[in-house]
Amino acid sequence: MIANRSLGLLTDLYELTMAYAYWKSGRHTQEAVFHLYFRSNPFGSGYTIAAGLDTAISYLNEFRFDDSDIEYLATLTGSGGKKLFERKFLKDLRGMKLTCDIDAIPEGEVVFPNEPLMRITGPILETQLLETALLNCLNFQSLIATKAARVCQSAKGEPVLEFGMRRAQGVEGSVYAARGAYIGGCAGTSNTLAGKLFGIPVKGTHAHSWVMSFDTEEEAFMAYARALPHNTTFLVDTYDTLEGIDHAITAGKWLKKNGHTMSGIRLDSGDLAYLSKVARKKLDKAGLTDAKIVASNELDEHLIRSLKEQGAKIAVWGVGTKLTTCYDQPALGGVYKVSAIREPGGEWSDTLKISDQTAKISHPGIIQVRRFYNKKENIADAIFDIRYPPQSGCTIMHPTDPLRAKSISAKTKHRDLLVPVFRRGKGVYRSPKIAAIRQSTIDNLKHFHAGLKRFENPHSYPVGFEQTYLGRKKELTLRIRKNHERAAHH
Repeated sequence: MIANRSLGLLTDLYELTMAYAYWKSGRHTQEAVFHLYFRSNPFGSGYTIAAGLDTAISYLNEFRFDDSDIEYLATLTGSGGKKLFERKFLKDLRGMKLTCDIDAIPEGEVVFPNEPLMRITGPILETQLLETALLNCLNFQSLIATKAARVCQSAKGEPVLEFGMRRAQGVEGSVYAARGAYIGGCAGTSNTLAGKLFGIPVKGTHAHSWVMSFDTEEEAFMAYARALPHNTTFLVDTYDTLEGIDHAITAGKWLKKNGHTMSGIRLDSGDLAYLSKVARKKLDKAGLTDAKIVASNELDEHLIRSLKEQGAKIAVWGVGTKLTTCYDQPALGGVYKVSAIREPGGEWSDTLKISDQTAKISHPGIIQVRRFYNKKENIADAIFDIRYPPQSGCTIMHPTDPLRAKSISAKTKHRDLLVPVFRRGKGVYRSPKIAAIRQSTIDNLKHFHAGLKRFENPHSYPVGFEQTYLGRKKELTLRIRKNHERAAHH
């Protein structure tokens, strides 16, 4: 949905005013490294699913300012009514092309707090302008994909369908929610635009209005069966659910007699566990053993788990509002922090944001994530600076608890998660097809300890800073604090 549009203005105003200030002070060619990461997993989860990279790539490919953008920026004023931007600056924006290097973790990877989902290197004016949109692309879809993965986990392999477009936050929100949900493991979506744009399988039944437009429910089901004999899932709770099941069976027998197979019935209200058991018995007794029972109605991972524990005979789960809006946590707290600066061709100088909260101290340097694994599962992730990579095995330290450390043998296999996406502003990464990304999510989750996927008090997967990196970070923190204190005394 973001193709063929100039997207330079998809940013916060302060990114543009900072860009202007860099330009005005002659610092716009200074090079910077930024990392995009988050500080805690959503929903109390033990993990997060990386998603949104392909959308970010589409945005980066369309990053530019067209004439109408420049005309708009020329109208903006600051205090006193003076123009906010000089014409020369706006002219430079109009001709600007990205020259950044960008590395990112592919979609479908399982990721954890403090691990950079993306590293952006280039002129500080460019890297600053990209902040807001990149956070928008990765935050939302990673959040949705994580929620979907949890819902699919509860369904234990049974198909989950994303049904939430009508409750989503706007048109584009619904489309990208469908994309994130599919990456997280959903089997399809009701959103036909998302199906067209991304190649997601589309699924659907019918509404109560279809039944209500006929004199009787029997007439409605038979008319639907005649119109769509290969897509017949009947919504049975318009009037009386048990009667609705019987009417669906009548239509199902007609379909069977005429060489077709009834897809199933859908329950959208009432005691889903009880009704599904009754429905299964009725359908099987009628010889409609292939008919699936679809359930919807404010489902999420917790309600699905409860229904499974009650022995519900539900085979397909339609999950809407609580998935598409991420009802229990509507945002992932992604941040975008500068970690190193240099003059063109010079040496990098690491940067650090200081905070009284250890978790909010930013991460200096040029960071990579190394995942260690054995034949059975992934065992730990090390965050390190690519200028000082571990030469053999390493020790990782917990980001906020120095007493928690893990030593990793030099013989342990590993792979680095961030891969090249752009070099000098040109794309070098080919995104997999979305079905392959979805399968990657499913496969990647299998390589983690089962305790990581608990909903309550999940296992804490070992993620830490490589020991020498953490030492340099501590030294830089102390040096910056001392410099700040010295400056405050003058």
